[in-house]
Amino acid sequence: MLPKRYVLDSRISTGTAPEFVDAILRLGEARCSAYVCFTNVHMLVEAHSNPGFQQVLNHAAIAAPDGSPVAAAVGWFNRGQRQERVAGMDLLPALLAEAARRQQSVYFYGTTEQVLEAIVARARHELPGLRVAGTYAPPFRPLSPEEDEAAVAAINAADPDLLFVALGCPRQENWMASHRGRIRACMLGVGQAFHVYAGLERRLPVWARRLWLEWAYRLWLEPQRLWRRYLTTNTRFVYFVLRRAIAQYAGRPHHQRIVV
Repeated sequence: MLPKRYVLDSRISTGTAPEFVDAILRLGEARCSAYVCFTNVHMLVEAHSNPGFQQVLNHAAIAAPDGSPVAAAVGWFNRGQRQERVAGMDLLPALLAEAARRQQSVYFYGTTEQVLEAIVARARHELPGLRVAGTYAPPFRPLSPEEDEAAVAAINAADPDLLFVALGCPRQENWMASHRGRIRACMLGVGQAFHVYAGLERRLPVWARRLWLEWAYRLWLEPQRLWRRYLTTNTRFVYFVLRRAIAQYAGRPHHQRIVV
């Protein structure tokens, strides 16, 4: 697997985007019941404050540095190691293309039937060789144990190599962790990447992403839902990073809550 480095108390995988693609496809090929997290600032702050979610994140087979601040923080806390951003929105199409080339199958779980239909339509148009094993849009409520068992049975019967999950953070990460050992596939929590790939949401130009403006664009799209999260989460992230950096500079060791 890809090497991991600590950012705050979370273990973030490192490497190039092609290395992430290859590692994920190898997990799929091995039919590992494993999961992949695409870690942004919101997830790091949630993990820092919630030991249960910290364990979920640190037990991921791969925790990609999805946010630009997360990728930059890998260098801040690990002697200047350079790490590029590896976003789920970018890796989803790359993974589908490579899955088609390697003749691996995929399954899409989450969002709505409309979004799933748009995803499958684009994939079949651009990647006619891609094997789509199935899709499922669960209801917007917790599934009953019977419903969950039926969904797991359907996924395993379809036998995908990769299972893309879009339930929103942290629900999708908790869902993947709770289904590790039950679903025979590599699960990937890609969230909003479904909407982008389906063509239902536009992304900022590359130059704007390099300036770390994607959070501002998301806030502009959904101000009522996101303003409070971004205000509190971004502020806490800066505080946690500064506090840890000062402690590191002063030579004071800090406790790493989970080591796996």
